[in-house]
Parts: sequence; structure tokens; C-alpha cells
Amino acid sequence: MENKTTKSKILNKMAVRKFLMIVVTMVCLSFQLNAQSEMFTNPKLTSKQQSIIPIAAYTAKGELQDLKSALNNGLEAGLTISQIKEVLVHLYAYCGFPRSIRGLQTFMEVLDDRKAKGINDDLGAEASPIKDERNKYERGKEILGKLTGTPQDGPKTGYSAFAPEIDVFLKEHLFADIFERDVLTFSERELVTISVISSIGGAEPMLRAHINICLNIGLTPEQLHQFVNIIKSTVGKKEAKAAQKVLDEVLEIRTKETK
Repeated sequence: MENKTTKSKILNKMAVRKFLMIVVTMVCLSFQLNAQSEMFTNPKLTSKQQSIIPIAAYTAKGELQDLKSALNNGLEAGLTISQIKEVLVHLYAYCGFPRSIRGLQTFMEVLDDRKAKGINDDLGAEASPIKDERNKYERGKEILGKLTGTPQDGPKTGYSAFAPEIDVFLKEHLFADIFERDVLTFSERELVTISVISSIGGAEPMLRAHINICLNIGLTPEQLHQFVNIIKSTVGKKEAKAAQKVLDEVLEIRTKETK
């Protein structure tokens, strides 16, 4: 009788342990699924993407002392020398050669300082040769079509009709010569672009167009809200508020269009 009682107790303990193991497994699995779901629905900008924003913003504003810190942070986040140079070259199309060149000169100072401290940064890959033999206008037109999700074969309107030469410069130089280079991804280039436009201010229609492009090429609303927060902490509340307003308007319109 005693043996039966002992066996019963042992079996009960084993059953309890098995039950607890099942519960723990289910809890862990639920936690993992929730974490994966949150990563999917609320992805964050990578550390490299985040570091691009202040680099572009401070360069556009001409705040070179702050830019030095942003450049150091970018290198520590894993951006290569080539990638940062490409950021500083890309943004000239939106804030001019003077800001871009001062940014490059500041970057040279930062690299010299780091080298003097024994820090050897990764040079990274240079841009690949362009093998597409079509003329630059056609190549730029195709890239712009991919970014906007809109064919570029219709009649010119707005500023393109008013000043056709700028349409040529835009497609041949900005979207062929610059966007076609593979050192940065389209997403990274657009982060540079919206950082510059938000920082200089007064160009909301262009910011609206490029936020739409950001969403077209895979950046999420959550990532763009994070972008605005970084602008707020680096450039200022005024610029962030203006950027947030444009972002909200774009998201509202796109939500209505999908209904």
C-alpha cells in the first residue's frame, strides 16, 4: 500500500513538472512570436541609418562642430569612409556645393584626428562602373520612375514645363549620375535627402515628394517617425514639427487611398 502511495506521489510530481515545462515552453514561444511580430510591425532604423540623418542635417545647416561628433558616431556605427563621403557628395544636390565641400573638409579633419589616435577606419567599396549604355536622361527617367512608382513618359508639367532644362539636369545628373551609384542604397540616399530638406526648411512640397518615395521603397511610417525624432534632437523642434506635419499629411492621404 505504501509503495503504491509513493509511486502515485512520484507520478504526480512528474506530471506537475511536465505541465510546468509545457507552460514555460508556451510562454517562451509566445514571447518570441510577439517579439518577432513587433519587429515586423514596428521596425527601427538601423544604427547606420540613424547616423546618416545627423550627418546630413548638420552638413546642410553648416554646423561643423556638431558634424564632427556625428561623423565620429557614424564611423563607430559601422559606416565606411566611402559611404560617408557618398552622403556628403549626395547632399550637394539639395543644399549646394559650399555645404557639401565644407562637410567633406570636416570629414577629412575627423579622419586625420582618428588616424593620429591609431584608429584605422574601413575605407569600404568605391562605386561600381556604370555599364548601362543608354543615355543618362533615359537611365535617370527609369530610376525616378522606380522611386516614385509613376511612369515618367507623360507630358512635362509644372516647373519641368516652365524650365525644361532643369528637368534634363534633374534626370541626367541627380537620378542618373548620383542615384545610380551603388555606394548607398536608395533608402540611405532618401534618408540623406529628407534630412537635408527638413533641415533647410521652406521646401515642404519637395519633402512631401521624398517622404512618399521613402514609403515607396520600403521605409515604414514607424521609421519615418523615428527620423523626425532624430531631427528634433539634432536640428531642432521647429524643423521637426514641420517635418512631422508633412509626414502626417502624407500618411493620411495614403491611408485614404488604400480604403
